[in-house]
This record gives sequence, structure tokens and C-alpha cells, in this order.
Amino acid sequence: MATWFVSDLHLSPARPDIAHLFFDFLRDTARSADALYILGDLFDAWIGDDDTSAFAAQVQDELRRFTDHGIPTYFVAGNRDFLIGRRFAERTGVKLLTDPYVINLYTTPTLILHGDLLCTDDHSYQRFRRWIRKPWLTKLLLALPLSVRMRIANKLRATSKTQQPLSEEQLAIMDANTTTVADYFARYNVPQMIHGHTHRPAVHQHRVDGTTATRIVLGDWYTQGSMLKVTHEAHNLMQQPLPAADRCET
Repeated sequence: MATWFVSDLHLSPARPDIAHLFFDFLRDTARSADALYILGDLFDAWIGDDDTSAFAAQVQDELRRFTDHGIPTYFVAGNRDFLIGRRFAERTGVKLLTDPYVINLYTTPTLILHGDLLCTDDHSYQRFRRWIRKPWLTKLLLALPLSVRMRIANKLRATSKTQQPLSEEQLAIMDANTTTVADYFARYNVPQMIHGHTHRPAVHQHRVDGTTATRIVLGDWYTQGSMLKVTHEAHNLMQQPLPAADRCET
């Protein structure tokens, strides 16, 4: 038995290969799991639980079939899908968790989070995050007509696609700040942390108050599937190839 963690799938109709691999993961690899944790950015953009698109329905139906097998499934919101709410949870059977959240992972207290809170060197993003997550603004966004929200999401996706490759300095700014990481370890008094967002899968060791703490970073799904498998004995970061285009009928 194992517990699985994924993040940063960025599911969208434009990438049926990623959706196909995720559905295969739910139908096969994770079907005997103790639990599944999705640590944010499941979607490239989630415009609200009233999204009536065929793609949104398909993803929710797959998650419902998975949870109907009795597998506890949990979700921590990311920066691209923080508008996921109660209706999504009711339809899919997925339990929504706060960000961050402490779980007992095979007797090891573990802090799970999307990961953007750790990227404190990216000052402009942190200001934007504090602003966009204000409850009154969230309510205002969800009050906009669905068509308007869809246009906003499409514009953001188009802007993202036209951006130039980031420099090493820019990538470093967008990575987790080690001092902030140590602060989170100390604040929550845990020896282990799992997060996504930075798209840099790795296992890091940190010295916190004279002891060693482990931070596991999940990978994105742009060029391959990326999963973390945790058992009583070990944790393994794993990759799976994306399917060929002719196999992406779901």
C-alpha cells in the first residue's frame, strides 16, 4: 500500500495527453492507494465550480469514479485553481484542505502545501497572491458571468504561452527561499514537507534547530507525468512518459 502525491498537472483541453495520463493514473496506478493528495494546479485555470464545459465535467467524473472506490482523496489549492470550492468537492468526493496542512504520513508529521508561499523572493507575486486571495475579491470574481471568467482565463493562458524563457536569476527568484522553508519547518514543528509549484522535483535536506528535516518537491506534468509514492519504508519520486497523440482519446 502507498500514498501518492501529485501537483502542477495544469490540465486543460489543449493538452489531452496530460489528461489521458492522469486518467490512466487514477484508473490503474493509484487505484489501490491508501490515499491521494493533489497539491494544487490540477487545472491550468479553474474559473469556478459553475464551469459547464465538457472538459471540466470529464475531469470531475474521473475523480468521482476514483473516490467511489473508497480511496481518500485530498486537494490543496494552487495559484491557478484556488477558485475550486464546495460544489467541486461534492461532485468529485475530494476533500478540500487548507494551505498549508499537516498530515500524519505513516507516523511522520508532514507539512503539505502547494509551495508558492515558500517563494518569498518573488515579491511581486507575493503581493499579487495576498491581493487576489482576499475573500471579497474571490466573491467578486465568482460573481462575474461565466463567459467573462472564461475570457480572462484564456487571456492569461495566451500571455503565459508568449512569455520568453526565464533566466537563471529569474528562476532562482521564483524558487523556494531556504530561510522561509526553515521558518515553516519550525512553525509547524514537523520533520518533513511536501510541495509543488516550483517545478523542480528533488529531495532536499535542511538543518533546522540542530536536526535534519526533509523537503520533497513534486514535478510538473508538462513533458512527463510526475508522482511521489510514499510507503512505510520509503518515498520515491517517479516519472511516467506522456502518451502518443493517437492514444489520447479518453
